[in-house]
Amino acid sequence: MKIALYPGTFDPLTNGHLSLIRRGCEVFDQIVVAVADSTPKFPLFSHEERVEMARVALQDEPRAIVEPFSGLTVEYAAQRGACALLRGLRAASDFEYEFQLALMNRRLQRHIQTVFLMTDYQWLFISSTIVKAAASHGADIKGLVPENVRAALTEKYLKGEVRKGTPCLAPPFGGFRVK
Repeated sequence: MKIALYPGTFDPLTNGHLSLIRRGCEVFDQIVVAVADSTPKFPLFSHEERVEMARVALQDEPRAIVEPFSGLTVEYAAQRGACALLRGLRAASDFEYEFQLALMNRRLQRHIQTVFLMTDYQWLFISSTIVKAAASHGADIKGLVPENVRAALTEKYLKGEVRKGTPCLAPPFGGFRVK
């Protein structure tokens, strides 16, 4: 069985991520969506919340499984028996970092390949950070994230939770608006 590991922070999972996972399922027998615990970012959602949101969003995709992990991604991929790391590229700006990462991972685990898929054109502008920025100010993010993620973001921001996880954000001017 050909297993690919798709690692990420997924804070939160977007429809761009879902598109990549579903397309990866067309190439591999199984995609392990590995939700990273340790990250240099300061996530808005806890590790447990991010794992659960991904599980709910992917409950109808039998070839994708969601797992929490910590430590070095390529080592976790080796433990899981993955033959590849799945990575998405939105623009040329993503390539340099991903290329360096792929070379380092190849040095650490020679038998694990990195497979890049281009993001579908409709999701080129989407990132978790941009979605959080928009949602924190009450913008309509329907169609950009799975419905369970949209509801979780709305709940966080209705409670006034704006964390260091999105450093470009300040508390919403005039309070959060529900549309």
